[in-house]
Amino acid sequence: MFTSVGKTKATALEIKSPSEDITLRFSIYRGQAYYEIIIKNRIVVHRSKLGFKIAGENILGNNVGLLKSSQRTHHETIEMLWGEDRLIKNHYNELTVHLVENEKHPRKFNLIFRIFDDGVAFRYELFPYDNIKRITITEELTEFNFNPASSVWYIPAYQPDRYEYDYKKTELGHLKGSVHTPFTIKAPSGYYFAIHEAALYDYGSMTLKLNDNYILKSDITPMSDHTIAHIELPFSTPWRLIMVASSATELTKNRLIYVLNDSPSQDFSWVKTLKFIGIWWSMYVGEWTWAPGEKHGATTKHAKEYIDAAVRLGISGLLIEGWNDGWEGDWLENGAKTNFTTPMPDFDLPTVARYANQNHIELVGHHETVGFIDNYEKQLEAAYNYYAANGIHYIKTGYAGSKMTINGRREYHHSQLGVNHYQKTIELAAKKHICLNIHEPIKGTGIERTWPNLLAREGARGQEYEGGALSPSHACFLPYTRLLSGGMDYTSGIFDIENPAKRIATTLARQLAYFVTIYSGMQMAADRPIFYEEKFKEAFKFIHDVPTSFEKNLPLAGEIGEYYVVARKDRDSHDWYIGGVTSETSRDITLELNFLDQDSYLGEFYTDAHDSHYRTNPLAINIYHKTVAKGDKLKIHLAPGGGFAIRLIPKS
Repeated sequence: MFTSVGKTKATALEIKSPSEDITLRFSIYRGQAYYEIIIKNRIVVHRSKLGFKIAGENILGNNVGLLKSSQRTHHETIEMLWGEDRLIKNHYNELTVHLVENEKHPRKFNLIFRIFDDGVAFRYELFPYDNIKRITITEELTEFNFNPASSVWYIPAYQPDRYEYDYKKTELGHLKGSVHTPFTIKAPSGYYFAIHEAALYDYGSMTLKLNDNYILKSDITPMSDHTIAHIELPFSTPWRLIMVASSATELTKNRLIYVLNDSPSQDFSWVKTLKFIGIWWSMYVGEWTWAPGEKHGATTKHAKEYIDAAVRLGISGLLIEGWNDGWEGDWLENGAKTNFTTPMPDFDLPTVARYANQNHIELVGHHETVGFIDNYEKQLEAAYNYYAANGIHYIKTGYAGSKMTINGRREYHHSQLGVNHYQKTIELAAKKHICLNIHEPIKGTGIERTWPNLLAREGARGQEYEGGALSPSHACFLPYTRLLSGGMDYTSGIFDIENPAKRIATTLARQLAYFVTIYSGMQMAADRPIFYEEKFKEAFKFIHDVPTSFEKNLPLAGEIGEYYVVARKDRDSHDWYIGGVTSETSRDITLELNFLDQDSYLGEFYTDAHDSHYRTNPLAINIYHKTVAKGDKLKIHLAPGGGFAIRLIPKS
């Protein structure tokens, strides 16, 4: 399983995955530390450099020797409190490399490699030296040396709208500028990879860029002082993760970000996933406003009406946006004045909270910070206490704006300072028994395992971009890219598709499919109640029925940017839910039901009609019931910009 290459003082070490299909080779060449990854005797990640630049110090990693190495095997199954899969296998072989510099005053550091059957992860362990316990990292030198002829899918980094861009495809060697992770790759060998990170704490978020040798290199998001991290020693970096799969659909099953995080250190049994409606979409279509005035949406009257609607619909939560002082005028510029404990005069929060509690509806509070972190953190404890005192256990936070204001300076959301702010809100929320749905977030790195009260993130273009800025292909990129980092609050379920104020580029059946294809621990049925209670009541039944936590997830078919089909089993019943979406191209697929647990099911089908089209006939839908059996093959039509949703209920 573990082999060394060379003489007694080995300069190269190898370790294999449990299946022995993947090999990690660590080497030291002319004092420089490197790694390679081999799959079935084929090098897929060529020799890649490791190390750091540290302020006031020599480069760490280019004049080192091997002090010793150790290895171990780990095998367990972890149970997630909520999510796409209840049980996740955590099986790896681990190699720890202890390195020391060939210097007069040598520094020591470790590299820990974990080799799974579906990926490779590694992190650095840094230690105090010469009584130095605090250092400033100015650059991380980690490389990912893939074949430049590989196909890649990406969104750009360091842009004003953070992660909210359309995914593009190019050849790796043609990549321009820095890009976010997860960064998805298809190598000429046919293997699929995604470069990402796990357990991101107290460090800048990793982006990637090509160096002068056309090798992908880590490009850690800097702070305004041009450094990437000020850290206390000892320190363990986030895990650098390379997911591995033989197909695009197999890649979507990867759950390594969670096993690379620690289990919870406190009781989170109070955390519950949530499905909710909201005083939200009506503002986007111009019926109401966030700001006060004649058309103000977040009023006591409207809130009570929506609570009543939630009861009738059987939906257990209600989001209210625009309730607090600070939405007047240009709210994007006035974020430094926003008050998170002062409701507007026409909104009586304690009264609304009592009414919601009487009707067993969970309120989702809203904190739009506009990235003014100095203002928000001054009020953070009081704001969370205010919600907790009123029995509000869910908060949607927002960080609109191109950068954050932290300590009076403008900083990237994804810098060490931004990462630490988001973590501060998560940990404080946990103390108050509050769950978070973070918009304009830091990307997911699996910390939901440790902090299960972080139920949802945005972190990509969602349906607020409808009305011309989203194409049907967008949702066909997400499972293979953004969703590799965890669930997303996509704000699905818009039935008012033909409204000229926000013309939606989907069919009606596709809106139902999103509740299966795009997972979130907080799922929003985003349209107004009238569209669920009247014209589309029959279609709404699927939104009512579909769960927000699953036993297991089985991707069935798809190609990046073209289509995606997935089946999920309910965690609290024996029901299965299947959803699929396609790009602008229509397609007919065959579903093979070999995965079912029982012999016979009653199927509830919500599919595109033969003449459905996201532009010309988006509301055409077929809703029908049909008995199906394990092993059946079902032919399903997906219209241009369309989709489908199915619920399968065991007949026994």
